[in-house]
Amino acid sequence: MTALELYFFDESEFDQSLRDKINQAPGFFRDTPLIISLEKYEGPSSELDFFKIIGNCRRHNIHVIGVRGGTDDQRRLARGASLALLPGGNQRDREISEPAVEDAAGVAAGQNKAQTGPVRSAEQSGAAPARIVSQPVRSGQQVCASEGDLIVLASVQAGAEVLAAGNVHVYGPLRGRALAGIHGAEHARVFCQSLEAELVSIAGQYKISEDLQDNGWKTAVQIQLKDDSLVVTPLDRG
Repeated sequence: MTALELYFFDESEFDQSLRDKINQAPGFFRDTPLIISLEKYEGPSSELDFFKIIGNCRRHNIHVIGVRGGTDDQRRLARGASLALLPGGNQRDREISEPAVEDAAGVAAGQNKAQTGPVRSAEQSGAAPARIVSQPVRSGQQVCASEGDLIVLASVQAGAEVLAAGNVHVYGPLRGRALAGIHGAEHARVFCQSLEAELVSIAGQYKISEDLQDNGWKTAVQIQLKDDSLVVTPLDRG
C-alpha cells in the first residue's frame, strides 16, 4: 500500500507536488490505492479538506482510500469523507484507532515524499522463508514475496517487476523494477549482479533509471535506505 506523508495542505502546492512526483515515474502511480498519513501533519485541522485531496488525486488516477494516524478532529473529518481509518505508528495513534483497524486499508499523500505505508510492519510479521525464482522474470510479469525475501536466480527483464516484504536478490541483470520492503521495512535492501533497473524502491522511497545511472550502473551493487535516501554501493566480489 502506498502512503504519502502530509505535512500541510495547500491545494495548489499539493497538486503541483503530486504532478512532480508522478512525472518522475509515469505510470508507476496509475490506479494506485493511496493512504494519507497524518503522523507528521503540522498544519491546522481546519485546512484539511479531504474532498479536495481526493479530487486532486483522482484527476491523476490515484485513489485515496483512507488515512493513517491523526488527531480525533482530523480522523472525524476523514470519516466524513468516507475514508478508512488506520492506526499510526506511535502508541497514541494505535490507541485512538484500535476500533477502526478492521475497517479498511488506507492511503496517504504529502509533501514530496512517497513511501510504502506499513499497514503491517515486516517485523511484526515474523520471519518467513525466502521465495526463490529460477527462471527469468519476463516483461509484463510481476513476482512478489509478500512475507520475506525474494531471490531471482536469473535476469529481471525490462517491463517486469519484482517485489518483496524483505530483501530482493537478483543474480542476473536487473532491468525492470525492484521494490523491497513493500510493507515499510526500511532495513530491506536490493542486491543485483548488474544494475540496469527502470526503478528501484525501498520502503516506498525510490529512484528511477536516470538517477541510478550516476552510480554503479551495470555493475554488482547493493542498494539500501539511509536518511530517507537510496544509497548505491558496490558489492565486494573478493
